[in-house]
Amino acid sequence: MPDRQGHAGGHQAEGDGDGDGTAATRGWMLANLDAPINLAALADHARMSVRTFTRRFREETGVSPAKWLTRQRVQHARHLLETTDLGVEEVSRRSGFGTAVSLRQHLHAAVGVSPPAYWRTFRRT
Repeated sequence: MPDRQGHAGGHQAEGDGDGDGTAATRGWMLANLDAPINLAALADHARMSVRTFTRRFREETGVSPAKWLTRQRVQHARHLLETTDLGVEEVSRRSGFGTAVSLRQHLHAAVGVSPPAYWRTFRRT
C-alpha cells in the first residue's frame, strides 16, 4: 500500500536513510573540506533531492549549505593558522578555498584581518 508520498510499502522515503537528516552529510563535508563540494553532490550523499536537502539543511542548521560550508572552512583555516607553520597557499588548499586570494577574502569577511595578521595575533606557541 502506498504511503503519503506515494511510495510502495517497504521502501524508504527519499532521504529517510538512517533518520539523521543531514547530520551524516555534514560530517562528510567536514571530512572533505579540502575538496570541491557542490549542492548536487551533497544532496546525493544525503539521498535526497536538492530541494529537500536544502530545506532540511536550513531547518537543521539555520543557514544554507554554502554558508555553513564556508563557515567550517574558515574555522578550519583559522585552526591551521593557529596551530601549524603552513604557508597561506597550503592553508588555502587544505581548507578548501583553493587560492590564497579566496582565503584572504573569506577570512577578512569573517574576522576582519588577513591570514598573516591573524597568524601573528593568534599563533599558539
